[in-house]
Amino acid sequence: MLIGEYHHNIDEKGRIILPAKFREDLGEEFFVTRGLEECLFVYPKTEWDKITRKLKSLPFTKKDARSFTRFFLSGATATVFDKQGRINITSPLISYADLKKECVIVGVGDRLEIWDKGKWDDFYNSNKEEMSNIAEDLFDSNWESGE
Repeated sequence: MLIGEYHHNIDEKGRIILPAKFREDLGEEFFVTRGLEECLFVYPKTEWDKITRKLKSLPFTKKDARSFTRFFLSGATATVFDKQGRINITSPLISYADLKKECVIVGVGDRLEIWDKGKWDDFYNSNKEEMSNIAEDLFDSNWESGE
């Protein structure tokens, strides 16, 4: 499970170090693509394969399915680590996520998210007060009993 929050800088060539803790979980080849809320999603190959199977099962006759599939897959790149544990992020993805120098890498279970630090701070600060209400809405009493 990918969890935790880490702060790293992206260099002028679009390279960023991913924490050693994540490298083993991601494996030799993994995928980076546009995420939601203007961040990047990073998936291990096994999770990527699950998502692409789901996308393939969507009806191509539905406009929303075509739009989301285009959005999600058009920016995707298969990625590997260099000898320093860095990955290279393409310029369209850097632009999409508005990555400047300081970035925040967060593990959210099945994927990593890479955020521009300013956008992460905005997201975190605007949502932290609501987490109790969100948790209450998402989890019902059955969750506490393990059902």
